[in-house]
Amino acid sequence: MSKRRIKKIAIIGSGIMGSGIACHFASIGVDVLLLDIVPRELNDQEKAKGLTLEDKAVRNRIVNDSLTASLKSKPSPIYHQSFASRITTGNLEDDISKVKDVDWIMEVVVERLDIKKQVFEKLEKYRTPGTLITSNTSGIPIKFMSEGRSEDFQKHFCGTHFFNPARYLKLFEIIPGPNTDQAVLDFLNDYGEKFLGKTSVVAKDTPAFIGNRIGIFSIMSLFHAVKDMDMTVEEVDKLTGPVIGRPKSATFRTVDVVGLDTLVHVANGIHDNCKTDERLELFKLPDFINTMMENKWLGSKTGQGFYKKIRKDDGTSEILTLDLNSLEYRSSKKANFATLELTKTIDKVEDRFKVLVNGKDKAGEFYRKTFAALFAYVTHRIPEISDELYKIDDAMKAGFGWQHGPFQIWDTIGVEKGLQMIKDEGYEAASWVNEMVDSGENSFYSVKNGNTYFYDIPKKSKEKIPGQDAFIILDNIRKTKEVFKNSGVVIEDIGDGILNVEFQSKMNTIGGDVLSGINKGIELAEKDFAGLVVGNQAANFSVGANIGMIFMMAAEQEYDELNAAIKYFQDTMMRMRYSSIPTVAAPHGMSLGGGCELSMHADKVVAAAETYIGLVEFGVGVIPGGGGSKEMALRAQDKFEKGDVQLNILQEYFLTIAMAKVSTSAYEAFDLGILQKGKDVIVVNKDRQIAVAKSYAKLMADAGYTQPVKRTDIKVLGKQALGMFMVGTDSMEDSNYISEHDKKIANKLAYVMAGGDLSEPALVSEQYLLDLEREAFLSLCTERKTLERIQHMLKTGKPLRN
Repeated sequence: MSKRRIKKIAIIGSGIMGSGIACHFASIGVDVLLLDIVPRELNDQEKAKGLTLEDKAVRNRIVNDSLTASLKSKPSPIYHQSFASRITTGNLEDDISKVKDVDWIMEVVVERLDIKKQVFEKLEKYRTPGTLITSNTSGIPIKFMSEGRSEDFQKHFCGTHFFNPARYLKLFEIIPGPNTDQAVLDFLNDYGEKFLGKTSVVAKDTPAFIGNRIGIFSIMSLFHAVKDMDMTVEEVDKLTGPVIGRPKSATFRTVDVVGLDTLVHVANGIHDNCKTDERLELFKLPDFINTMMENKWLGSKTGQGFYKKIRKDDGTSEILTLDLNSLEYRSSKKANFATLELTKTIDKVEDRFKVLVNGKDKAGEFYRKTFAALFAYVTHRIPEISDELYKIDDAMKAGFGWQHGPFQIWDTIGVEKGLQMIKDEGYEAASWVNEMVDSGENSFYSVKNGNTYFYDIPKKSKEKIPGQDAFIILDNIRKTKEVFKNSGVVIEDIGDGILNVEFQSKMNTIGGDVLSGINKGIELAEKDFAGLVVGNQAANFSVGANIGMIFMMAAEQEYDELNAAIKYFQDTMMRMRYSSIPTVAAPHGMSLGGGCELSMHADKVVAAAETYIGLVEFGVGVIPGGGGSKEMALRAQDKFEKGDVQLNILQEYFLTIAMAKVSTSAYEAFDLGILQKGKDVIVVNKDRQIAVAKSYAKLMADAGYTQPVKRTDIKVLGKQALGMFMVGTDSMEDSNYISEHDKKIANKLAYVMAGGDLSEPALVSEQYLLDLEREAFLSLCTERKTLERIQHMLKTGKPLRN
């Protein structure tokens, strides 16, 4: 087991990538030394201040400006702005000697071999032997970079390729040099997964490595197909987005965001350096791409690419689309395909592929052509870019945001069907695929005892994918470890006496069946198990309560039923807190409204770092009604000091709800009072989250968990607080900051958090506050404007201000 620790890292180069990587290391608690070159001349502001080239502010201008710009960018490159204090800036002349004190040096300078070699020559003079030294190159051969360096340098040198933005894209490619020590590769592979929260993939030193080699092939294949099939930009983006489990930006919007010049640079590199590639001609740029490059239509960075946003005479904006035939911009056209209509009722992406490739329209033809080309291509990249097929899938999922890699998609269609598609399109798969089928293997992957196995080509057998022991993959255990199931949840035995309640509803909304499932999970755990986790591995933990159900009951004026439904929600949240077994919530992604309330009532929260959590009920015209309003009042009083500070603290918690604040990371949720320091924990790698949550549930059970006593000591301030809130809401309405209905919602929340209009402060129970909360929620559901807001949210997914 390696005893290497990374306490401090030096990042050389502070451009978009360098600053982004620096921010990510700072986010996970590592001290960062960020260095860049010294400016050669003063800018206008420096001249006006009378500064010289010797002033520190000037010498560090490039690095400081780059880091500042990065920290201001959206989405944020860092989990919490305060973590930026872990980054120290400097320059490559005054501060290069400081690299002697770091544990890892990472070069992130311009993609030119000569410059990189100069930087390494300088660094070696100050680097302490044994220190890791890596390059974030996206394609320059690693073997050329370490030429002429010492034996110790070469042993500790390799490529470490992050994808941009470093915080959000999970791929971490590790590329060995000719003399890289195996222990270094093993350490980086583990560090990437455990500390950086990445999918580590050890790649071979081939042009564009794994992710970009396959990703750029896929995009170039589409560029050629779009012309051959006379398709529009909108049609391709419709067919290559969420319907097949890929980002909303699909193909052409993604290229606009990344920059056409970036894509062309990589495509040219592959074309120039992969002369034996059987699809070499595909990497030659089509005419329309050459024209766009000449016109500097590079995407977002130049204001236009495949899409162009314009401001019309009436002040509104419109997004135009490039016509690939005329190369003129035109109004967008809606893309519709009969084949896509057939998939609308198929929730699971993997179940759609079979339908899509059998389509009888242009969409079906498109999928057959593009998947056949992709399937054939990836078979020939083994063993060139990787010996194992799962690494290609991992790279595409982590680097390009695909839900399924090429071999996984092929499995869903059927290996023999895929081979037939390849043949029909005039391609040829590598011989190992036919050999695999002939041997009786009819899939690339299989699941056994909760573990995923892949077809190992040299061994001609299925082998277990390494590194799974740190994960619990719910997809792999659901069928064999199911304890209970209804239409809202599946309860699985995840081992060591711990159950997991996994939501299965649409968008993981919380309705009657989900609440019933949570209660069943607690009941089963109290009877025969030791603890309970509530977690899932969908894109989002939960977008909240089923507002469609609330709307129907309110619109039909079924207030008794609505009251019972809200009370059932509250009672379930209280059971999460006051059961005889430890409960752990594992939120990730969007964890809104009811998903947030559930998390706040668990004994412990094990949150993924990328958790966007908040009480957002104000957006649909109500207050949190599942215990969230009560909980914020309780947490405020737990922080009360003497005197006026009490009102200030209560106001902070009130505003978290009233402004529907949502954290942009789990770390920000501590600021909002949603997560609690000293109690809740954060996991950077979401793939490890369920396993970590289970370990905490087991730890609490093993330590001797005792059912908590219900709270009856919550201090509420009554009229003293209510008066303050109402003066504030009156003032905001008078200043046109909020509408009359906003004021009504805010005053209802104020009533709950103040504990009603009590004449003086008093101690109350949680149930007292829950009753006030439910009464306020129900009264708002009788308002026409609330129903309008809920209806608008159901139709558009966006809040309405009325």
